Amino acid sequence: MAQIPDEPLTLTVHSLPRADAADPAALTRAGRWKMLLLLLVCASPVVASYFTYYVIRPEGRRNYGELIDPQRPLPDLVGTDVAGRAVNLRQLKDQWLFISVADSACDDACQKHLYLQHQLRETLGKDKDRLDWVWLRTGPSELSEPLKKATATANVLRVDAAALASWLTPAAGHRLEDHLYVVDPIGNWMMRFPADADSKQVKRDLDRLMRASAFWDKGGRPAPAAGG
Repeated sequence: MAQIPDEPLTLTVHSLPRADAADPAALTRAGRWKMLLLLLVCASPVVASYFTYYVIRPEGRRNYGELIDPQRPLPDLVGTDVAGRAVNLRQLKDQWLFISVADSACDDACQKHLYLQHQLRETLGKDKDRLDWVWLRTGPSELSEPLKKATATANVLRVDAAALASWLTPAAGHRLEDHLYVVDPIGNWMMRFPADADSKQVKRDLDRLMRASAFWDKGGRPAPAAGG
C-alpha cells in the first residue's frame, strides 16, 4: 500500500496578465464619437420631420405657401408688448409662429388677417398650443380698446418697420402687410402665404406642418433656467 507523503498539498497560482493602461488619445477619440452619435440622435427627429415636409411632401401635393430658401432666423429685434414691456423677437422661438404685419391703426385688411389667424389657429384643436398667433404692429398709433380685446390671446408687439423689413420681405409687387408668415420652432422664417390667401389652402399647410413635426415639437416653451 502506497504511503501518503507528509508534505501538504500546495497549489501554484499564476497571476493573470494585466491590461495595459488605456491610451488617452484613444479615449478622447472614443468620447468624440459618442458625443457625435448623441448629437445625431437628438437632431434626428428635427431632420426627419423637415425631410418629410420638404422632400417627401406628404399626400403628394405641393405646398400652398412659398418656402423661404434660405431660411432666415429671428432677428435680434426688440419690440414692445401691449403692457409696454420690451420683448426681443428671439424670445418667441420654441413655438411655431403664425405672423401678420400691419400698422397699429389696423385697416380692414389688417382686421381680416387677424380674424383669419385666430380662426385658423382654433381649427387646429389640440395642436393650437403649438402655434402662436403673432401680430407685429408698426406705426405710432395706440391700440384701440376693441383691438386690445380682439387680440388678447395673440402676441402683439410694436416693432420698428424698417428693422422688420430687413428680416421679412414681401413677394414682388406686394407689401409686408399683404402676407401671412410662418416661423418654425427653431426660430427660422420658413414660409410666406400669398396675398389674399385662400383660408382652406392655408389651413392645409398648417395641418401638414403640425403633423410633420408632431413627434418632436410639443406645446409650450421650455421653462427659463433658475436665475435666468
